[in-house]
Amino acid sequence: MNFFSKFLFLLLAAIAIPQNSKAQNVEVKTLGKGIVFEPEDNSYSVKLGMRFQSLYLGDWNLEDDVYFDEALVRRARLKLDGHIYSEKFTYKVQLGFSNRDTRNSSSGGIIQNSGTSNIVLDGVIKYNPVSDFEIWFGQTVLPGNRERLISSQKVQFVDRSLLNSSFNLDRDVGVQIRNTSMLGEMVVRKMGAISIGEGRDITTKNPGGYSYTGRVEFLPFGNFSDKGDYTGPDLAKEKELKLSVGLAYDFNDGAVRSRGHTGGFVYTSGGDLVKNDLHTFLADAMLKYQGISVHGEFANREADNDNGFGTGTAYMGSLGYVFGKDFGISGRYATLSKSGNFSSLTEHSEYTFAVSKYLSGHNLKLQASAGLLDYVSRDDLMRFQVHMEIAF
Repeated sequence: MNFFSKFLFLLLAAIAIPQNSKAQNVEVKTLGKGIVFEPEDNSYSVKLGMRFQSLYLGDWNLEDDVYFDEALVRRARLKLDGHIYSEKFTYKVQLGFSNRDTRNSSSGGIIQNSGTSNIVLDGVIKYNPVSDFEIWFGQTVLPGNRERLISSQKVQFVDRSLLNSSFNLDRDVGVQIRNTSMLGEMVVRKMGAISIGEGRDITTKNPGGYSYTGRVEFLPFGNFSDKGDYTGPDLAKEKELKLSVGLAYDFNDGAVRSRGHTGGFVYTSGGDLVKNDLHTFLADAMLKYQGISVHGEFANREADNDNGFGTGTAYMGSLGYVFGKDFGISGRYATLSKSGNFSSLTEHSEYTFAVSKYLSGHNLKLQASAGLLDYVSRDDLMRFQVHMEIAF
């Protein structure tokens, strides 16, 4: 029995044992909604969910006419959430078990995370003292660009764009606040965070300052159906036009990783960490109407010093359509340009076309994509991907 099997067995056994001789209710939700365990006194609840993604990836070097490929379990994750003591206190824990999820930080990050596997993706407690206001404590995704805020389970393509891979804020440990209000008929969401600034699973003392993140979203036509502003395709087939526009800014004081919360740690020739102040500005928009989805993003990162950090600008735009309820097509263009003489980013553009078969929404789907990676200073590639998602 491997580590994951043992962990899951012990977890289920612990939940199944009655506490203080009081009976527990077990509710099996619909596909994708997990299994809920809850005692009769409602003092806590645990919703258990699991998902994994298998991926085939092939790259064809157009200059050398060489094809190379790989197959892997891209993600395998266990998710627990619920409430404790009171329904005002909720929590989320997400653990990753695939090699891509558990690998250490690149470029000399072994010291920063004790050289261990990075299993914990999310570990956050949420306190909801009053309606439409929450305070979050712990490690989770920062309120950055929309493409990153959309779960990897609910994207419209096999994978996110090059803009996201180079400019997303990803996860960090800290405190976040969330508030939703109305401005006439328009929904306004405000999000803010103060975090350590070095990303997830860091075990050493903070070498620089903190990271300060803010995001605001405007929904002039009200909320989307089924939280559609945080999913890729328009599976809900919005009957009325829906639009969400988001703006975000992050200041990472004394960052030591090339992209702030992600990327390799930057060292001097003498082996000391390089500190740099990073400013990241993000803007995005999501529009949906009767199966049509339009998604656009802009990202820019600048640094106080031009010394090897990931500074530059990127744009992304995508268009998709869902036929009926279970088949979708989509196209995407993204481009990235670096700024400064020593930026660690690689300039290139991507053109991607994808098809998706939603057997049970995002809980059971098959997706395939083909795309051109047009590089400025290296060989161009044609990339082919096939991906299956299973979630309960």
